Amino acid sequence: MNLESARMLAVQSPIIPTVGALIQQTPGTISLGQGVVSYPPPSEAIAQITRFLAEPDNHKYQAVEGIPELRQAIALKLKAENGIVVDENSQIVVTAGSNMGFVNVLLAIADPGNEVILQVPYYFNHEMAIRMANCQPVLVSTDDRYQLRPDAIRQAITPRTKAVVTISPNNPSGAVYGSDALREVNHICREHGIYHISDEAYEYFTYDRASHFSPGSIPDSNPYTISIFSLSKAYGFASWRVGYMVIPAHLRAAVMKIQDTIAICAAVVSQHAAVGALQAGRGYCQFHLEAIAQVRQVCLQELAAIADLCTLPPAQGAFYFLLRVHTDMDSFELVKRLITEHKVAVIPGSTFGLETGCYLRVAYGALQPETVIEGMGRLVRGIRAIVG
Repeated sequence: MNLESARMLAVQSPIIPTVGALIQQTPGTISLGQGVVSYPPPSEAIAQITRFLAEPDNHKYQAVEGIPELRQAIALKLKAENGIVVDENSQIVVTAGSNMGFVNVLLAIADPGNEVILQVPYYFNHEMAIRMANCQPVLVSTDDRYQLRPDAIRQAITPRTKAVVTISPNNPSGAVYGSDALREVNHICREHGIYHISDEAYEYFTYDRASHFSPGSIPDSNPYTISIFSLSKAYGFASWRVGYMVIPAHLRAAVMKIQDTIAICAAVVSQHAAVGALQAGRGYCQFHLEAIAQVRQVCLQELAAIADLCTLPPAQGAFYFLLRVHTDMDSFELVKRLITEHKVAVIPGSTFGLETGCYLRVAYGALQPETVIEGMGRLVRGIRAIVG
C-alpha cells in the first residue's frame, strides 16, 4: 500500500540531506555543498536573548506578523538600504526563514493548476513548494551567463500564470541581475496583472563592483511586487530561522491565515535576536564579506586550472559558482564520485532544473582561508581525474 500523496510523489527529494548522508559515509570530506557562512551572529543579537528572558510575557504567543520592534527595524532598513517604503499599501511580515515566506505567498496568491514562472537554474525549494501547492512551475532558461531573458519570460505567460520569480543575487548561479532587466520583468508583471516575487536573501553578497537592486523600490510597484529577505546568510542566522517579506496590503488577510495555521509566528526569541542583528547593521556583514571575497578569489584561481574541462560564467554575487563540466556524465554520479574518491562534496545541477549537461554548484561561503585551498584542490584534482 502506498500511503504517500500523489502530490508529494511529484516533489523532488531535498538534495542537501542526500549529499549530507554521502558525506557522513565518507569521513574527512570537505563540503562545498550547503549555502551557509562560517561566521556567527553579531554580539548585539546574543545580547538580546538576556533581555528576552527577563520579560515573562515574551514566552507567550506574539503577533502573527512579527514583534513591533523588529518590524520597525526592518522598515527603517528597507527604506535606507533598498529604497522600499512601507506604507498603508504594503505590509511587513516576519517569517520563520525566507523559505516559509515563499510558501506563505504561494498559498496566498495561487490555486491548484495555476502556473509560476521560474528561471532556470532555479532554487530547488521554490520548485518543490510550487509542486506541493498543486501548482505548475513553468521553466524559462536564462542565457549563457545565467542572466534573465525578459522576452522569454513574457512569452511564457498564460492565463494561468500567477507570478514570476526572480532571485538576485542568484542561488545557484551567483549571477547578479541588472536593474534594467529586473525593471523590465517588473513591468511585464504589471502589464499582465501578475505578481513579481523577488527573492533577495543574498542582497549583501556582491563582488567586482556589482550592485544589488530591489524591484520593490520601483515607484507604484507595491500592488504586485513581493520582496522576500532573510537574515540567515548576512548575519550567520541560519538556525535561528528569521526571514521577512514585504507584501501588498491586499494579501495581508490571506497571509495571516496561512502563517497563523502553520507557525503562528516566527520564534519570538529569534525575533528579538534579529532586532540586535539589525542594530549591528550591514557593516557586520561587510566586515566578514571581505574575507569571503578573498576566499572567492582563491576559488577562481584554483578553478582556472581546469578551464579546459569546465565553463564558468561570471558569478558576481551570493557565494556560489555554477560550473558546466564538459562531460556526458550525470551530474549526481559525478558528485558521488567526487565524494567517495576525492572527499569533496558539491551539489548536482540536476536539482536546480539543469537536466541537459553536467553542472555542479560550488558553495564557498563557509570556507576558511586554511580550508579553501585544500577543498578546491580536491575538487580540481577530482574533476581532472574523473573527467579529464
